[in-house]
Amino acid sequence: MKKMAVTLVSLLAATSLAACGSTNTAKEGSATTTPATTAAATSAAVKSDAKPVKLRIYAQYADEDTKTPYDYAVAELKKEMPNVELELDIQAQDDGQKLKTYAATGNLPDIFQAGLDIIDTFKKSNNILVLDDYVTKFGFKDKMQPSAMNTLITDDGHSYAFPYAGNEVALLYYNKELFEKNGVKVPTTYDEMMAAVQTFNGKGITPLSIFAKEKWPCVALYDMFVSRAEPAGVTKLDKGLAKAEDAAYKTAADKIIELVKAGMLPKGATNLNYDQAAALYHEGKAAMFINGQWEIEAATKALGDKAGYMYLPAADAAAYEKGKTAFSGSGGPGGYAVSANTKDKELAAKVASFISLKYAEYKYTNRGNPIVATKVDKPIVKQFPPMMEQLSKDIPKMTSTTAFSWGLSNPKFKAALEDATQNLLTGNYTSDQFAKDLNKAAVTAK
Repeated sequence: MKKMAVTLVSLLAATSLAACGSTNTAKEGSATTTPATTAAATSAAVKSDAKPVKLRIYAQYADEDTKTPYDYAVAELKKEMPNVELELDIQAQDDGQKLKTYAATGNLPDIFQAGLDIIDTFKKSNNILVLDDYVTKFGFKDKMQPSAMNTLITDDGHSYAFPYAGNEVALLYYNKELFEKNGVKVPTTYDEMMAAVQTFNGKGITPLSIFAKEKWPCVALYDMFVSRAEPAGVTKLDKGLAKAEDAAYKTAADKIIELVKAGMLPKGATNLNYDQAAALYHEGKAAMFINGQWEIEAATKALGDKAGYMYLPAADAAAYEKGKTAFSGSGGPGGYAVSANTKDKELAAKVASFISLKYAEYKYTNRGNPIVATKVDKPIVKQFPPMMEQLSKDIPKMTSTTAFSWGLSNPKFKAALEDATQNLLTGNYTSDQFAKDLNKAAVTAK
């Protein structure tokens, strides 16, 4: 009996200690090591005590590409901040006029999507919140793609919106099958580009198709050549930091003129619209084609695995290798911004930051779009087509981008550059005349 009693006492003591140990482990683990369900329950209990808040948000919500990422971001927000309710005001397709009216009448939403035009306008009227402290406090800056920092920070060095879209780029597409069947090396140098042009012409194949009736592709082609020697491309001209007769800019014009005279483009290239130029490439009648990365879907649908994009040819092998990470095209500051007059600035900024991150996350994982400003570490649901997969690997490696013509800051110079680059494609224009016209416009514009 004594032995049994001792045993019972020991068992009771052990049970008591075990119970205490279990309780301590649960308390410690609730913050760090408990199962996800326990942590989630604890977190939800804490969050449920937060005071309900309603924030008005002005955002795009027009099609699958804008509705689904927004809905996903809102659903994720509900898990993270269940006390926050977003009241959606659907963005009008009116170049920001409705939003500007809201600002003028003191009715600006707490959170709103803003591009550079809205940012610049609202900075002057003190309607947009400076987010410098919040991009650091919420860790948003650490989540940015290094190559997309230009979408977070404006020229004045400040942040006014949490971006979700990354830099769009101009690409030189090619038909792999046409190159292989005709024994043409994918060009890495200008000499190899000339050889490709001559070979394809000799076989009755258009070397490069471009819809030069629109002027921005003309600027993009010129910018591609410039960026092989000057990574900033046309942006230096736009800002008055370079002149068109400088080596990188004059050489680019000369090379394009040489290639055009050698028959690089289809006849009447400056009269071709997108449908006409794209048809040449999609139907296997043109070996190369210029467009933005948004062409990937259409090119893949038309050509399948035959479609690809090449790294741009340069002066020599060394310049080619160095230039692989320098891309033509760009984006600009923009994303989810916060009203300077919102009641709880930190909360609104926190919500805007969260929505932006989740919006980008969904576009990357579920829409097959790698053109996002922030890093995504979740698995891809919708697989990328081969070219998009290549681009998704290139984006983190980008060392520079330039600008599309619509992103240039000097309107008069933009118009002159568009006209001058279109003239380059006629074959009846010299690099000296090109430089003269651009310099005249730059001086006039200042």
